Amino acid sequence: MRLGEPAKMQAAINITPLVDVVLVLLIIFMVMAPRMMRKGPEVPLPHTAKPSDQGDERGRVLVTMDSTGGIWIDDQQVPPERFAEGLIAAVGDEPDPKIVIKGDARLKIGDVRAAMLAIEAAGFPGVGLIAKPNSDKAGGE
Repeated sequence: MRLGEPAKMQAAINITPLVDVVLVLLIIFMVMAPRMMRKGPEVPLPHTAKPSDQGDERGRVLVTMDSTGGIWIDDQQVPPERFAEGLIAAVGDEPDPKIVIKGDARLKIGDVRAAMLAIEAAGFPGVGLIAKPNSDKAGGE
């Protein structure tokens, strides 16, 4: 390079910062995606010593019950008198639907039993219940 000559332009693109940013975003989305895909409102779940495997979510209809008596089928709140119709609509043409109840830990067992009987009366044999495993902290409470 001589004095007075313009410097040559280098046309290389440094993609390392771009790759770093994309990988960080990918990790953030991987961590947040399962939380965002949950159905129904969040309710505190009852604890149990040995919960069974919750299994696959395909073909599963989630019924959420909160402590105030509200009932949701997947993400839609339904009045109790239209519960059976809502279940049938949510199942659609699924050949082997699985109905699962996610009930608030503060609910009385009679409320959950009434929902189970309503599900059975709507023509769906068998209902699953969702619970949390006991942790060391929860076991002492």
